[in-house]
Amino acid sequence: MQLLIYRLVYPILWIISKLPWRLFYMFSTCVYIFVYHIIRYRRKSVTENLVLVFPEKPKKEINRIRKAFYKHMCDMFLEMIKSISISDKDLLDRFKIIDIESLKELESKNKSIVVMMTHYASYEWSTVTQLLIDFPTVGVYKQIKNKYFDQLVHRIRQRYKARLIPSYKAMKEITKDKINGKLCSYAFLSDQSPSLAKATYWTDFMGIKVPTHVGGAVLAKRLDMSVAYLHVEKVKRGYYQAKFIPITENAKNCEDFYIVKTYLRMVEEQIRKAPEYYLWTHKRWKHRNAEIPKDATID
Repeated sequence: MQLLIYRLVYPILWIISKLPWRLFYMFSTCVYIFVYHIIRYRRKSVTENLVLVFPEKPKKEINRIRKAFYKHMCDMFLEMIKSISISDKDLLDRFKIIDIESLKELESKNKSIVVMMTHYASYEWSTVTQLLIDFPTVGVYKQIKNKYFDQLVHRIRQRYKARLIPSYKAMKEITKDKINGKLCSYAFLSDQSPSLAKATYWTDFMGIKVPTHVGGAVLAKRLDMSVAYLHVEKVKRGYYQAKFIPITENAKNCEDFYIVKTYLRMVEEQIRKAPEYYLWTHKRWKHRNAEIPKDATID
């Protein structure tokens, strides 16, 4: 059944990826109308998240952010599909790294690098970074249940010979790289909500006490890696710019959770500046009323 679904859907995705840019974004607008106005995909969850995080904003402003978010979300999802056939030139033009020297400076420290990322603006097109740096890129990701679409994601993200590691294998694989003397740049999307079983650290995110992922920060501290935040902004429709903001060059000597707290404050700053570009469909605050485990650290 998985293979059948893949064989039915993939040709459609390939055709979408081949659309000229003007038609491509016209199609995205049509998808937005269908998703937002007709099927109303997760509108209740998005509204609840926005009201929770921005209680001071009037209903009219919440509705404006919600609509702008859905337009962006449809663009972003289709841009991921566009990655199937986009040229290197187009990708470099549309996703500009404005200070690659910051990451190269971290490379010069002769340490592997943890790049903390977030579900903001465009994170899929960040793979173009591999064309500009020396360290091989390794993406830590959550597997897709349909193995054929999971393989498609691999092909898209491994376009520049990037390596992908399922999140449950990250500790083992990255430690092995360290033992073998491999220097890499490891990308972690760390702003999603962990399961309660893995909720070892609770802190404020957008003013609400919730558990947060600490895997990237823990690995950086344990294996003595440098850490940077990939700050991505949407310039206009279909165009982004990004910069690497160093968090630390000496993770092993950082205070516990310093990396996580610094990363979250950077994410918050971006969300408050332009909230429509954050991925509000995720249930990021779903554990806010859960009982905090006795052995968890609360900040």
